[in-house]
Amino acid sequence: MLKEFKDFIMTGNVVEFAVAVIMAGAIGGVVKGFVDNIIMPIVGHFSGGMDFAELKIVLDEAVVNAEGVVTSPENAIMWGSWINTIVNLIIVGFVMFMIVKAYNKTKKPVEEAPAEPAGPSQEELLAEIRDLLKK
Repeated sequence: MLKEFKDFIMTGNVVEFAVAVIMAGAIGGVVKGFVDNIIMPIVGHFSGGMDFAELKIVLDEAVVNAEGVVTSPENAIMWGSWINTIVNLIIVGFVMFMIVKAYNKTKKPVEEAPAEPAGPSQEELLAEIRDLLKK
């Protein structure tokens, strides 16, 4: 069982998948930083200075005691943060599309084996048999 597991882990597909997962995590972090720090401030600027990450629908206000300590945290639907996540998804999808497109351009097309020369057709064979029978 241990040998089978080793064979499974050492196959190219599993190793390639592991590298892809690690790269996706790294790309995801870069894209999240790009969206949060570059794209969304630009979008916020053109939408009147709005910070999408702070947009929310408050369901329950936070409860604060006399000393200013939060006794019950706010309960809110963070729909602005969700918009940021959707923008992240679109950018990651686009980046992955571009990577796959570039990869497909580098792949060599599969060369087809040269077609075997066509033999005589059925009519030609029948004509040859007829000619042989006439002799």
